[in-house]
Amino acid sequence: MMPYYVKKRITDIIISIIMLMFLALTLLPVGWMVFSSLKSSTDIAIGRVGLSRSIDGNVEVHWGNYVDMWKNVNFGLYLKNSLIICGATMLIAMVFSTLAAYALSRFRFPGSDLFSNAILATQMIPAIMYLIPIYIMFVKFTLMSGIPVKGTYWGIILIYSAFFIPFSIWILRGFFATIPKELEESARIDGCSAFQVFWYIALPLAIPGIIATGIYIFLTAWDELMFAWVLTNADTMTIPVGIRLFVGNYQNRFDLMMAAATVATLPVVVLFFLLQRHIVHGLTAGAVKG
Repeated sequence: MMPYYVKKRITDIIISIIMLMFLALTLLPVGWMVFSSLKSSTDIAIGRVGLSRSIDGNVEVHWGNYVDMWKNVNFGLYLKNSLIICGATMLIAMVFSTLAAYALSRFRFPGSDLFSNAILATQMIPAIMYLIPIYIMFVKFTLMSGIPVKGTYWGIILIYSAFFIPFSIWILRGFFATIPKELEESARIDGCSAFQVFWYIALPLAIPGIIATGIYIFLTAWDELMFAWVLTNADTMTIPVGIRLFVGNYQNRFDLMMAAATVATLPVVVLFFLLQRHIVHGLTAGAVKG
């Protein structure tokens, strides 16, 4: 009979191997993207697996792809647009969703349950269903008011914020629900107003959840293509739209496309590693109580 600790050790090894396999499958496309960004367009076109070699046998690493990417296309504009749009969307969505989530988790008012269920119901409708109505609304609003909406920063920021606020409210409501009400009641006894209780007691305790939700909003907006493709123009295009333009408009330069995708991934990776501790803590904090 095999001892228990031996069985547990074998099970842990098998689970670790399986997890490493899934990790390798997940990181393989990212590694291939970075590797392809250092190859020539000819190597990618002919399907060469490794890097090409020069006549004297030296490996040719095409670092110039990153330089050409900045010179041939206005990638700096796409990067700036993405930072402005995603950053503003995250701030606006977090302000409104934090206040609404706290109110729904702490106060009872007529229609509160209906409002909470309506928030969840909005997430059951595919986003593609909104695309044509929103586009028509933008066009009609511009014709009636003379105020341009399509192709502006505030237009796409408004749409992104409207998409992310309901989901953020639902998530943050769980975080605020985990905060003991006794802490807030003690503060009220000491003379704090309702807003002071929120600002000095509830908000600091919910910071991990707010950071995790904010990062989710930023990353999702950073990768969004469908609405950005339709609702932006040449001056407000984001990185996904700019990368998409490499196909066809720039002689299918897949080497530059891979370089642009690598550069676009760096801010996301840096943001994740800088706030990794808050993300993990935030994702687990709201799972205790709904």
